[in-house]
Amino acid sequence: MMKLLVPAIVAGSLVAHPGVALGQSLELYFIDVEGGQATLMVSPSGQSLLVDTGWPGERDAERIAATARVAGVDALDYLVITHYHDDHVGGMVELAKRLSFPTVFIHGTGTESDRMAMGMAPTYREAMQMSGAEEVVVRPGDVIPIEGLDVKVVASNRDLIPEPLPGAGQPNPLCEGVEQRRTDRSDNSASVGMLITFGDFRFLDIADVTQDLEYVLACPVNRIGEVDLYLTTHHGHGASNAPVLVQALGARVAIMNNGAKKGGDPVVIETYRTAPGLEDLWMLHFSEAAGPDGNVPEERIANLSDVATSTGYDTGFGMRVTAERDGSFTVTNERNGFSKSY
Repeated sequence: MMKLLVPAIVAGSLVAHPGVALGQSLELYFIDVEGGQATLMVSPSGQSLLVDTGWPGERDAERIAATARVAGVDALDYLVITHYHDDHVGGMVELAKRLSFPTVFIHGTGTESDRMAMGMAPTYREAMQMSGAEEVVVRPGDVIPIEGLDVKVVASNRDLIPEPLPGAGQPNPLCEGVEQRRTDRSDNSASVGMLITFGDFRFLDIADVTQDLEYVLACPVNRIGEVDLYLTTHHGHGASNAPVLVQALGARVAIMNNGAKKGGDPVVIETYRTAPGLEDLWMLHFSEAAGPDGNVPEERIANLSDVATSTGYDTGFGMRVTAERDGSFTVTNERNGFSKSY
Protein backbone atom coordinates (compact mmCIF):
# COMPACT_ATOMS: atom_id res chain seq x y z
CA MET A 1 0.00 0.00 0.00
CA MET A 2 1.32 3.44 -0.89
CA LYS A 3 1.87 5.82 2.02
CA LEU A 4 0.84 9.45 1.67
CA LEU A 5 3.50 11.67 3.21
CA VAL A 6 1.95 14.76 4.78
CA PRO A 7 4.43 16.38 7.19
CA ALA A 8 2.58 18.16 9.96
CA ILE A 9 4.47 21.43 9.59
CA VAL A 10 3.37 21.86 5.97
CA ALA A 11 -0.23 20.73 6.20
CA GLY A 12 -1.27 24.22 5.14
CA SER A 13 0.82 24.12 1.97
CA LEU A 14 -1.83 22.18 0.09
CA VAL A 15 -3.26 25.55 -0.93
CA ALA A 16 -1.43 27.69 -3.44
CA HIS A 17 1.04 30.33 -2.29
CA PRO A 18 -0.28 33.89 -2.34
CA GLY A 19 0.93 35.60 -5.48
CA VAL A 20 1.32 32.36 -7.46
CA ALA A 21 -1.12 32.28 -10.35
CA LEU A 22 -3.06 29.07 -10.68
CA GLY A 23 -2.88 27.41 -14.07
CA GLN A 24 -4.12 24.42 -15.97
CA SER A 25 -0.69 23.03 -16.87
CA LEU A 26 2.20 21.35 -15.11
CA GLU A 27 5.40 23.34 -15.57
CA LEU A 28 8.79 21.60 -15.45
CA TYR A 29 12.04 23.56 -15.45
CA PHE A 30 15.28 21.68 -16.15
CA ILE A 31 17.82 24.14 -14.76
CA ASP A 32 21.36 24.08 -16.08
CA VAL A 33 23.73 23.35 -13.21
CA GLU A 34 26.55 22.19 -15.48
CA GLY A 35 26.06 18.45 -15.23
CA GLY A 36 24.30 18.19 -11.86
CA GLN A 37 20.59 18.19 -11.19
CA ALA A 38 18.09 20.90 -10.34
CA THR A 39 14.57 20.28 -11.63
CA LEU A 40 11.72 22.56 -10.56
CA MET A 41 8.12 21.39 -10.85
CA VAL A 42 5.16 23.72 -10.43
CA SER A 43 1.71 22.13 -10.32
CA PRO A 44 -1.49 23.82 -11.53
CA SER A 45 -2.34 24.34 -7.84
CA GLY A 46 0.75 26.53 -7.50
CA GLN A 47 2.62 24.07 -5.32
CA SER A 48 6.29 23.57 -6.09
CA LEU A 49 8.83 20.79 -5.75
CA LEU A 50 12.55 21.12 -6.44
CA VAL A 51 14.66 18.06 -7.10
CA ASP A 52 18.28 18.67 -6.00
CA THR A 53 20.32 21.86 -5.74
CA GLY A 54 23.31 21.52 -8.07
CA TRP A 55 26.95 22.11 -7.16
CA PRO A 56 28.45 24.02 -4.20
CA GLY A 57 28.76 27.77 -4.48
CA GLU A 58 26.48 30.62 -5.47
CA ARG A 59 26.17 29.98 -9.21
CA ASP A 60 23.67 27.12 -9.16
CA ALA A 61 21.67 28.43 -6.20
CA GLU A 62 21.26 31.74 -8.01
CA ARG A 63 20.19 29.97 -11.22
CA ILE A 64 17.57 28.03 -9.25
CA ALA A 65 16.33 31.18 -7.52
CA ALA A 66 16.15 33.03 -10.85
CA THR A 67 14.13 30.20 -12.37
CA ALA A 68 11.80 30.20 -9.36
CA ARG A 69 11.16 33.90 -9.92
CA VAL A 70 10.31 33.25 -13.56
CA ALA A 71 7.95 30.48 -12.42
CA GLY A 72 6.26 32.78 -9.91
CA VAL A 73 7.53 30.77 -6.96
CA ASP A 74 8.66 32.77 -3.92
CA ALA A 75 8.98 29.76 -1.60
CA LEU A 76 9.34 26.04 -2.26
CA ASP A 77 6.79 23.63 -0.82
CA TYR A 78 9.13 20.65 -1.04
CA LEU A 79 12.76 19.86 -1.73
CA VAL A 80 13.93 16.37 -2.70
CA ILE A 81 17.60 15.55 -2.23
CA THR A 82 18.02 12.42 -4.30
CA HIS A 83 21.46 11.57 -2.86
CA TYR A 84 24.49 13.19 -1.28
CA HIS A 85 26.87 13.78 -4.16
CA ASP A 86 28.16 17.33 -4.59
CA ASP A 87 26.39 17.90 -7.92
CA HIS A 88 23.03 17.21 -6.26
CA VAL A 89 23.25 18.48 -2.65
CA GLY A 90 26.18 20.89 -2.97
CA GLY A 91 24.12 24.04 -3.57
CA MET A 92 21.77 23.49 -0.64
CA VAL A 93 23.37 26.00 1.77
CA GLU A 94 23.36 28.83 -0.76
CA LEU A 95 19.83 27.93 -1.81
CA ALA A 96 18.65 28.18 1.81
CA LYS A 97 19.80 31.83 1.74
CA ARG A 98 17.56 32.52 -1.25
CA LEU A 99 14.46 30.30 -0.95
CA SER A 100 12.65 28.70 1.95
CA PHE A 101 11.85 24.98 1.89
CA PRO A 102 9.93 23.64 4.91
CA THR A 103 10.24 19.95 4.03
CA VAL A 104 13.14 17.93 2.62
CA PHE A 105 12.71 14.36 1.37
CA ILE A 106 15.77 12.07 1.44
CA HIS A 107 16.68 8.39 1.07
CA GLY A 108 18.19 8.21 4.57
CA THR A 109 21.76 8.64 5.72
CA GLY A 110 24.63 8.71 3.23
CA THR A 111 25.98 5.37 2.07
CA GLU A 112 29.59 6.41 1.36
CA SER A 113 32.57 7.33 3.50
CA ASP A 114 34.97 8.86 0.97
CA ARG A 115 36.27 12.42 1.02
CA MET A 116 33.45 13.87 -1.08
CA ALA A 117 30.77 12.22 1.05
CA MET A 118 32.38 13.49 4.22
CA GLY A 119 32.43 16.97 2.73
CA MET A 120 28.77 16.95 1.74
CA ALA A 121 27.45 15.66 5.09
CA PRO A 122 28.16 18.93 6.93
CA THR A 123 26.83 20.90 3.93
CA TYR A 124 23.52 19.09 4.23
CA ARG A 125 23.37 19.51 8.01
CA GLU A 126 24.17 23.22 7.79
CA ALA A 127 21.44 23.77 5.20
CA MET A 128 18.91 21.87 7.30
CA GLN A 129 19.78 23.97 10.33
CA MET A 130 19.57 27.22 8.37
CA SER A 131 16.23 26.33 6.81
CA GLY A 132 14.61 24.75 9.86
CA ALA A 133 13.15 22.20 7.46
CA GLU A 134 11.58 18.92 8.49
CA GLU A 135 13.45 15.86 7.21
CA VAL A 136 11.36 13.01 5.80
CA VAL A 137 12.85 9.67 4.74
CA VAL A 138 10.96 8.19 1.80
CA ARG A 139 10.59 4.59 0.73
CA PRO A 140 9.32 3.04 -2.52
CA GLY A 141 5.56 3.31 -2.64
CA ASP A 142 5.39 6.59 -0.73
CA VAL A 143 3.49 9.50 -2.24
CA ILE A 144 4.59 13.13 -1.95
CA PRO A 145 1.41 15.21 -1.57
CA ILE A 146 1.16 17.82 -4.30
CA GLU A 147 -2.38 18.79 -5.17
CA GLY A 148 -3.24 17.84 -8.74
CA LEU A 149 -0.23 15.52 -9.18
CA ASP A 150 0.55 11.94 -8.27
CA VAL A 151 4.19 11.87 -7.16
CA LYS A 152 5.16 8.27 -6.40
CA VAL A 153 8.52 7.22 -5.03
CA VAL A 154 9.72 4.23 -7.05
CA ALA A 155 13.29 3.96 -5.74
CA SER A 156 15.07 4.95 -2.54
CA ASN A 157 18.12 3.71 -0.63
CA ARG A 158 18.60 0.85 -3.15
CA ASP A 159 15.03 -0.37 -2.60
CA LEU A 160 12.60 -0.47 -5.52
CA ILE A 161 8.85 -0.77 -5.84
CA PRO A 162 8.32 -4.53 -5.32
CA GLU A 163 5.34 -4.84 -7.66
CA PRO A 164 4.52 -3.24 -11.00
CA LEU A 165 2.57 -0.01 -10.91
CA PRO A 166 -1.04 -0.06 -12.17
CA GLY A 167 -1.03 -0.63 -15.92
CA ALA A 168 2.54 -1.92 -15.90
CA GLY A 169 3.89 -5.46 -15.43
CA GLN A 170 4.25 -6.48 -19.07
CA PRO A 171 6.97 -9.09 -19.78
CA ASN A 172 10.05 -7.47 -21.26
CA PRO A 173 11.46 -9.54 -24.16
CA LEU A 174 14.51 -7.26 -24.27
CA CYS A 175 15.79 -8.93 -21.11
CA GLU A 176 16.57 -12.18 -22.88
CA GLY A 177 20.31 -12.74 -22.95
CA VAL A 178 21.05 -9.59 -20.91
CA GLU A 179 22.88 -10.04 -17.63
CA GLN A 180 22.40 -7.79 -14.64
CA ARG A 181 25.36 -5.52 -13.87
CA ARG A 182 27.25 -6.14 -10.63
CA THR A 183 25.91 -4.35 -7.57
CA ASP A 184 26.81 -0.67 -7.34
CA ARG A 185 27.58 0.51 -3.79
CA SER A 186 27.89 4.23 -4.46
CA ASP A 187 25.28 6.70 -3.28
CA ASN A 188 24.15 6.96 -6.91
CA SER A 189 22.32 3.67 -6.56
CA ALA A 190 20.61 4.91 -3.38
CA SER A 191 18.99 7.81 -5.26
CA VAL A 192 15.38 8.76 -4.68
CA GLY A 193 13.49 8.11 -7.94
CA MET A 194 9.98 9.36 -8.70
CA LEU A 195 7.19 8.93 -11.23
CA ILE A 196 5.15 12.10 -11.63
CA THR A 197 1.70 11.67 -13.14
CA PHE A 198 -0.52 14.57 -14.23
CA GLY A 199 -3.68 13.26 -15.86
CA ASP A 200 -2.43 11.20 -18.81
CA PHE A 201 1.07 12.70 -18.67
CA ARG A 202 3.83 10.64 -17.02
CA PHE A 203 7.34 11.87 -16.22
CA LEU A 204 10.06 9.65 -14.75
CA ASP A 205 13.09 10.95 -12.83
CA ILE A 206 15.22 8.29 -11.10
CA ALA A 207 18.22 10.58 -10.60
CA ASP A 208 21.50 8.60 -10.71
CA VAL A 209 20.18 5.06 -10.17
CA THR A 210 22.65 2.65 -11.75
CA GLN A 211 22.25 -0.11 -14.33
CA ASP A 212 22.08 -2.94 -11.78
CA LEU A 213 18.85 -1.53 -10.34
CA GLU A 214 17.53 -0.28 -13.67
CA TYR A 215 17.69 -3.92 -14.78
CA VAL A 216 15.49 -4.95 -11.84
CA LEU A 217 12.93 -2.28 -12.73
CA ALA A 218 12.79 -3.60 -16.29
CA CYS A 219 13.31 -7.37 -15.99
CA PRO A 220 11.68 -9.80 -16.26
CA VAL A 221 8.70 -7.41 -16.32
CA ASN A 222 8.50 -3.65 -16.70
CA ARG A 223 7.52 -2.36 -13.24
CA ILE A 224 7.11 1.26 -14.33
CA GLY A 225 5.16 1.00 -17.57
CA GLU A 226 5.43 3.52 -20.39
CA VAL A 227 6.14 7.21 -19.82
CA ASP A 228 5.90 10.35 -21.91
CA LEU A 229 8.99 12.16 -20.66
CA TYR A 230 12.16 10.70 -19.16
CA LEU A 231 15.05 12.51 -17.54
CA THR A 232 17.99 10.44 -18.71
CA THR A 233 19.57 8.75 -15.73
CA HIS A 234 22.84 9.97 -14.20
CA HIS A 235 23.32 12.87 -16.65
CA GLY A 236 23.68 10.44 -19.56
CA HIS A 237 26.46 8.42 -17.92
CA GLY A 238 27.22 4.89 -19.09
CA ALA A 239 26.99 3.50 -15.55
CA SER A 240 23.25 4.07 -15.89
CA ASN A 241 20.73 4.20 -18.77
CA ALA A 242 20.38 0.43 -19.20
CA PRO A 243 18.90 -0.17 -22.68
CA VAL A 244 16.48 -2.77 -21.28
CA LEU A 245 14.84 -0.02 -19.21
CA VAL A 246 15.20 2.84 -21.69
CA GLN A 247 13.45 0.86 -24.40
CA ALA A 248 10.80 -0.61 -22.09
CA LEU A 249 9.74 2.85 -20.90
CA GLY A 250 8.82 3.86 -24.45
CA ALA A 251 9.34 7.55 -23.70
CA ARG A 252 8.30 9.98 -26.41
CA VAL A 253 10.92 12.51 -25.30
CA ALA A 254 14.05 12.35 -23.14
CA ILE A 255 15.95 15.26 -21.62
CA MET A 256 19.62 14.83 -20.68
CA ASN A 257 20.92 17.06 -17.88
CA ASN A 258 24.55 16.66 -18.88
CA GLY A 259 27.44 19.08 -18.78
CA ALA A 260 29.86 19.77 -21.60
CA LYS A 261 32.39 17.41 -20.01
CA LYS A 262 30.16 15.44 -17.62
CA GLY A 263 27.75 12.78 -18.73
CA GLY A 264 26.59 12.88 -22.31
CA ASP A 265 28.44 9.64 -23.06
CA PRO A 266 28.33 8.83 -26.79
CA VAL A 267 27.04 5.29 -26.20
CA VAL A 268 24.19 6.66 -24.07
CA ILE A 269 23.22 9.28 -26.64
CA GLU A 270 23.05 6.47 -29.19
CA THR A 271 20.92 4.36 -26.82
CA TYR A 272 18.29 7.08 -26.82
CA ARG A 273 18.58 7.96 -30.48
CA THR A 274 17.80 4.36 -31.40
CA ALA A 275 15.14 3.72 -28.74
CA PRO A 276 11.88 2.63 -30.41
CA GLY A 277 9.19 5.27 -30.08
CA LEU A 278 11.50 8.07 -28.92
CA GLU A 279 10.70 11.13 -30.99
CA ASP A 280 13.42 13.42 -29.65
CA LEU A 281 16.32 13.69 -27.24
CA TRP A 282 17.03 17.17 -25.84
CA MET A 283 20.32 18.01 -24.09
CA LEU A 284 21.31 20.74 -21.65
CA HIS A 285 24.83 20.83 -23.09
CA PHE A 286 26.70 19.96 -26.23
CA SER A 287 28.68 16.86 -25.27
CA GLU A 288 32.35 17.31 -26.07
CA ALA A 289 32.90 13.56 -25.81
CA ALA A 290 30.25 12.90 -28.46
CA GLY A 291 31.59 15.49 -30.87
CA PRO A 292 29.74 17.20 -33.74
CA ASP A 293 28.38 13.97 -35.21
CA GLY A 294 27.32 12.41 -31.91
CA ASN A 295 25.15 15.20 -30.53
CA VAL A 296 21.54 16.00 -31.36
CA PRO A 297 20.75 18.98 -33.63
CA GLU A 298 21.74 22.34 -32.10
CA GLU A 299 18.15 23.53 -31.89
CA ARG A 300 17.61 20.90 -29.15
CA ILE A 301 20.78 21.75 -27.16
CA ALA A 302 20.47 24.46 -24.50
CA ASN A 303 24.18 25.32 -24.14
CA LEU A 304 26.58 24.97 -27.05
CA SER A 305 29.93 25.77 -25.44
CA ASP A 306 31.88 25.56 -22.19
CA VAL A 307 33.75 28.83 -22.58
CA ALA A 308 34.65 30.50 -19.29
CA THR A 309 33.28 34.02 -18.75
CA SER A 310 33.34 36.42 -15.82
CA THR A 311 30.01 34.98 -14.65
CA GLY A 312 30.95 31.32 -14.98
CA TYR A 313 30.65 28.73 -17.71
CA ASP A 314 28.32 29.38 -20.60
CA THR A 315 25.15 31.25 -19.67
CA GLY A 316 23.12 28.61 -17.90
CA PHE A 317 20.27 28.08 -20.35
CA GLY A 318 17.74 25.42 -19.37
CA MET A 319 14.75 23.59 -20.79
CA ARG A 320 11.10 24.19 -19.96
CA VAL A 321 8.32 21.64 -20.39
CA THR A 322 4.63 22.56 -20.24
CA ALA A 323 2.45 19.47 -19.82
CA GLU A 324 -1.32 19.12 -20.15
CA ARG A 325 -3.72 16.67 -18.53
CA ASP A 326 -4.42 14.97 -21.86
CA GLY A 327 -0.77 13.85 -22.08
CA SER A 328 0.36 16.45 -24.59
CA PHE A 329 3.35 18.63 -23.76
CA THR A 330 5.70 21.21 -25.22
CA VAL A 331 9.47 21.45 -24.76
CA THR A 332 11.15 24.86 -25.07
CA ASN A 333 14.87 25.56 -25.33
CA GLU A 334 15.63 28.70 -23.30
CA ARG A 335 18.69 29.55 -25.42
CA ASN A 336 16.93 30.04 -28.71
CA GLY A 337 13.21 29.88 -27.89
CA PHE A 338 12.79 26.80 -30.08
CA SER A 339 9.69 24.83 -29.07
CA LYS A 340 8.21 21.55 -30.14
CA SER A 341 4.92 20.00 -29.09
CA TYR A 342 4.24 16.29 -28.62
